[in-house]
Amino acid sequence: MGRRWHNTTFRWLSVYAVIFALSVMVLIGFIGWSATTRMEFDADSVLHWQLFYFGSIDDTELPETIYRRTEGEHLHTNYFGLFDANGKHISGDIVAIPADLPLDRTGHTLNGTLVVAHDIRTPDVRAMGIRRRSGEQIVVARDLTHVLHVRETMINALVGGGLFCLLVSIASGLLLNLRQMRRVRDIRHVTLRIAQGDLNRRLPTGGRDELDMLAHLVNHMLEEIERLMTEVKSACDGIAHDLRTPAAHIRTLLANVAERMHVIQDDGVAQMLDRARVEADMLLDRFGAMLRISEIGALKRRGGFSSVDLTTLVHELSELYEPLAEDRGIRWTVAVDQVAAVHGDRALLFEAFSNLLDNAIKFAPDNGEVRIELADHLQGAQLTISDNGPGIPEREREAVLQRFYRGDQTRHLAGSGLGLSIVSAVMRLHDFALRVGANGAGTNPGTSMTVECWPHALE
Repeated sequence: MGRRWHNTTFRWLSVYAVIFALSVMVLIGFIGWSATTRMEFDADSVLHWQLFYFGSIDDTELPETIYRRTEGEHLHTNYFGLFDANGKHISGDIVAIPADLPLDRTGHTLNGTLVVAHDIRTPDVRAMGIRRRSGEQIVVARDLTHVLHVRETMINALVGGGLFCLLVSIASGLLLNLRQMRRVRDIRHVTLRIAQGDLNRRLPTGGRDELDMLAHLVNHMLEEIERLMTEVKSACDGIAHDLRTPAAHIRTLLANVAERMHVIQDDGVAQMLDRARVEADMLLDRFGAMLRISEIGALKRRGGFSSVDLTTLVHELSELYEPLAEDRGIRWTVAVDQVAAVHGDRALLFEAFSNLLDNAIKFAPDNGEVRIELADHLQGAQLTISDNGPGIPEREREAVLQRFYRGDQTRHLAGSGLGLSIVSAVMRLHDFALRVGANGAGTNPGTSMTVECWPHALE
């Protein structure tokens, strides 16, 4: 569960932002190119008409005509210039032929290179020139300053508007993403609870979108699963309860028969009766453990929980089981730190830890060692109960937590195979983690049972 989940909404938002930015750039470039092309076409049309007009005038009248046209340009929109064959200025406000202007009736844009009267340099003009048959040269130009200013203003407006729309889109997308991620976080929290066995939980709904549709489908599936699980659990509990009653009756009858064995005086029959009573006791213990696991699984999540002092609890358990360890010569080592209290059910934790201590004493060899360690870690308290018994092979460490499983190395010992199942059920109820490991190496590696007493729901 440590992987990083990628947010599809944010991923698509990023793709949309890139596509939008590229589209705006292409749009602005196209608009700029279209505006420039149209502006040059209109300017060239006017310049063509003016050259056509000047071309129809005689050489003797041309200087006066250009002079009058120059004097009539009060707004300085058009510029005119007449030059002799050697390029000497004759008339008009253009005082020099631009060096980069070919006289072939084609329009060219001049950026500040056109010299006009009174040393005024126009920033941007569209110019065109011809050479008459007489050798005289005519240059006409049209000011594009205002047109270019309009084009620049339009492009700036497009850029500003595009950036504004992009920022608003990203901000809106982030807000929608936060809302969607809040829903996903709530769904993830509920699904983790469901995965831990709380089938009463349901996914939150109300979004009226595809996520909400999936939540409704999953909720319907959970209702069916819960119904089937309840039916199976009820059947199993009923079987266990019904079989426990005749088993108890059989044990009672065997006890009554054993009391009357002094009349028969048959040692073989007495041994068989004792063995039958032991088997009946084991059968009753198994039924009782099965019903206890079902009872723990049926408890409401954290219902009736309170603050539990683990330090005191572990001390009580240590004092309770230490005499049993002394009877077998087992070295009893206790290392308990003062840890913070946990939120849980004290009776259930007492039962779970008792099972772990009972197993450690049961599987430790005579004159062996059992160690109890309660340590305070950054996440919370951690209880470790270890022994130097035969240990649990790594391939069986998950299986031993299942019901009725008995390892190959412990089948000869008495037990129902349900003790660790009860511990596992209690740990799931508290969101704690039970880690099964080895205590050492060699022929008797021992077993180390570690309980991490902090929530693991978000792992």
